[in-house]
Amino acid sequence: MKKVVAGVDIGGTNTVFGLVDKTGKVLAEGSLKTTDYPKINDFVQALTTAIKKLLSTKKEYTLIGIGIGAPDANYHRGTIEHAPNLAWKGIVPLADLIKSKIKVPVIVTNDANAAAMGEMIFGGAKGMKDFIVLTLGTGLGSGIVIDGKMVYGHTGFAGELGHMTVVKDGRDCGCGRKGCLEAYASATGLVRTTLELMSVMREESPLRDIPPSKLTSKKIAEAAAKKDPVALKAMNDTAEILGFGIINSIVFSSPEAIFLFGGLAQAGELLFAPVRKYLAKNNYVLFKNTVKILPSGISENNGAVMGSAALIWNGISD
Repeated sequence: MKKVVAGVDIGGTNTVFGLVDKTGKVLAEGSLKTTDYPKINDFVQALTTAIKKLLSTKKEYTLIGIGIGAPDANYHRGTIEHAPNLAWKGIVPLADLIKSKIKVPVIVTNDANAAAMGEMIFGGAKGMKDFIVLTLGTGLGSGIVIDGKMVYGHTGFAGELGHMTVVKDGRDCGCGRKGCLEAYASATGLVRTTLELMSVMREESPLRDIPPSKLTSKKIAEAAAKKDPVALKAMNDTAEILGFGIINSIVFSSPEAIFLFGGLAQAGELLFAPVRKYLAKNNYVLFKNTVKILPSGISENNGAVMGSAALIWNGISD
């Protein structure tokens, strides 16, 4: 029998899952609409039924565990706690609910920690003991590995780098505070920066023809690739403040590399080049030229599933 792990990524809108072997290959996958299940018990029933259905089509597979990445998840307790973007309020004992339906080990952590684990087991961080993954999507998540171990901290929520303050009394953040890195150095932050720049810059830009509600980080990156002055300025400003966030991260953990993952990172060198420039300019002298800024080594398409599965594979030696 071939051992497989179910990797699950729970998002505010969609949940994707798949069966993953020890090499990181996704052997079968599926998805659910998270929003179709406002009651957690109904969601658990639908998810476990879907996983069992995948297994039923592959008789040669044996399931040895389920790894789950989710917003506001607590690794220590196997819970999702007070997630603002999910319908399930309060503290949800997700690992226990899943185990009541499928009798295998279940590990739950936040989606950025899952991405970091995937990077370490299957991606560009193989062989590294000290690195950080920044997930640059709607928000900014982070997973921190020190001495080969994921950092969870006393509460299970350590490493929320997206919520370090980078601008005193700055932009409102979804967390309820002001000036968080996430409010500037995320796909959403790039859009906000672009809208602000269009109100003060006089240069022509095709971005002005896009309704604000339709403006995306992808469209901004495409405009920057065509040398649009507003888009280039927005990318540069975003890279500068992301660079400061990275410098703050470097001084406490001295990582070998920082991996950028997610929608905003798809801008490629339009983002990476200025981030590296500001890092070289502003980094503390002891850490100059010691940290690589790298794209993720995991596919954007199924990286979340691979990362979640890696939570289980990480603890298995055979």
